[in-house]
Amino acid sequence: MVVVGILLAYLAGWVLEWRWLAVLGCVPPSLMLLLMCFMPETPRFLLTQHRRQEAMAALRFLWGSEQGWEDPPIGAEQQLSGVNAVMFYAETIFEEAKFKDSSLASVVVGVIQVLFTAVAALIMDRAGRRLLLVLSGVVMVFSTSAFGAYFKLTQGGPGNSSHVAISAPVSAQPVDASVGLAWLAVGSMCLFIAGFAVGWGPIPWLLMSEIFPLHVKGVATGICVLTNWLMAFLVTKEFSSLMLLLLL
Repeated sequence: MVVVGILLAYLAGWVLEWRWLAVLGCVPPSLMLLLMCFMPETPRFLLTQHRRQEAMAALRFLWGSEQGWEDPPIGAEQQLSGVNAVMFYAETIFEEAKFKDSSLASVVVGVIQVLFTAVAALIMDRAGRRLLLVLSGVVMVFSTSAFGAYFKLTQGGPGNSSHVAISAPVSAQPVDASVGLAWLAVGSMCLFIAGFAVGWGPIPWLLMSEIFPLHVKGVATGICVLTNWLMAFLVTKEFSSLMLLLLL
């Protein structure tokens, strides 16, 4: 559902200006805020409060049945892969690559992420978590290397980067040279997203529910989520600055 939401945001951004996109973005959380008023507490929390009857009622509400129910640092690496910088700056990156329709390319990236996340969900239990994480990492290394090769091939001479924006490595060359290699940028980005979606996208969230013992699961999961989004904030915030630093 997360990656479907990202795809819908890309689709909306394709046809709406940013102000209306921001207004549209207020709708899902507003609905969630309203609907959460009708949600019961979780059965596990109610049991910790010794409210067993309420826990059973909540279980029936959430799952429709009481049968089959029993008591019962990876987030940082996920974000340090740079995926949120890629997702949030996708259109800008495609513009730097001189791709003709950067909005359409962003939508394609969103579609690929949805498809390969679905593939991961289908094969995860058969292939195993470790294999998919290794495969995902290899694909991301290869794709980012290809993406770096694109910008290296389209980079101009030294001395032009200290007073320009992110677009410097592309704009320093004639447009035709960059356009001819635009598909390398798009292809490597799509491969990166596909690799991420197969492993490092969904699996860390799943592992959080599998590796922690029950008595620390709530606090430990909260710390993992906090670490994950703190890293996401830092990566997204520092992306532009890091790009400029690398061009010096």
